[in-house]
Amino acid sequence: MISFARMRTGDAGTMDADGYVYVADCVKDMIVTGGENVYSIEVERALFLHPGVREAAVIGVPSEQWGEAVHAVIVTKQSESVTPEELTAHCRKHIGGFKVPRSYEFRAEPLPVTSVGKVRKNVLRDPWWAGRERKI
Repeated sequence: MISFARMRTGDAGTMDADGYVYVADCVKDMIVTGGENVYSIEVERALFLHPGVREAAVIGVPSEQWGEAVHAVIVTKQSESVTPEELTAHCRKHIGGFKVPRSYEFRAEPLPVTSVGKVRKNVLRDPWWAGRERKI
């Protein structure tokens, strides 16, 4: 007999035929752009493969055309200079085109984190959605 327990963690993922569960990302961090689901962690992993990226956070920002657009907040390594065009070309090698960030924000200061070191994406996301009726 197979027993199932229901958990509500706020995470999204898949289960394979053998019953193994693979967590993809937090549902709040999933970006829906043009009807496609983009998991921020997948885009962040691609960005972290670039040698000039020290920190990266990917969020959804308002888009009139797509509902949400993929936006990356980047902190580069001190000795590195990275351009949006360079990051876009880099990402296209590692992820599908609809997942590639449409815009970038470069910061000199570290990304805001919680006491356990998790990036506070709500702090990054809130200014983009301020004053809007619908916050995706």
